Amino acid sequence: MEKEKHLGLRIDFETHEELKSLAEYEGRSINGEVLYLIRQAIAQHEQQKGALK
Repeated sequence: MEKEKHLGLRIDFETHEELKSLAEYEGRSINGEVLYLIRQAIAQHEQQKGALK
């Protein structure tokens, strides 16, 4: 079974630069920051509306 999936993401230059700055500030790679933000969004959703399947 595959453990990781690849997700291609297209973002504009300005958003990329801001994400890069945020990741550096938080001590994460850009990929690590994106994963962190996605997990935070999922946790917030589940807290408000219940578990996702």
